[in-house]
Amino acid sequence: MAEDDVDFAVAAYHDEGQWQVVELNPRLGEDVDDLSDALGRFPSDVGVLGLVSMNDDFFVIVRRSGTQVRVMLSDVTAIDDWPLAGGVADLLDLPPLADSDDPHAVGDLGILSDLGMTASDLDELCDDDDLYPDDILLDVAGRLGFGGELEAVLG
Repeated sequence: MAEDDVDFAVAAYHDEGQWQVVELNPRLGEDVDDLSDALGRFPSDVGVLGLVSMNDDFFVIVRRSGTQVRVMLSDVTAIDDWPLAGGVADLLDLPPLADSDDPHAVGDLGILSDLGMTASDLDELCDDDDLYPDDILLDVAGRLGFGGELEAVLG
């Protein structure tokens, strides 16, 4: 995998009542453990979010709060082709991908529920074939209150 396969990798954290968004090294899009470790350095009163959009193909959301790590993957069919998705599958202890598996989100779809985005809303966005991963993550950021900050970081 090349670094240019990562559309973007960012950390979003809520500190002293304000959302902050920081661009992360694209290499963190290669390994969910490295991504989680990197998120541990940010302060937050609601947990730190790691948002990674990969190759206009899928996205991953990681939420770290202390030592607790929650993850979701927008498309299970990515696990055989992408190390990041495979790492998420390992964390979730998913069975091997079957040829009959259709694209669907897996993991903790309620990862953002306490922040204002329900599991069903997130799942609905993931099921929309007309949306690219970056579009979905921008929508998510907007609903959570840091859409402008994410847009500013992404340029």
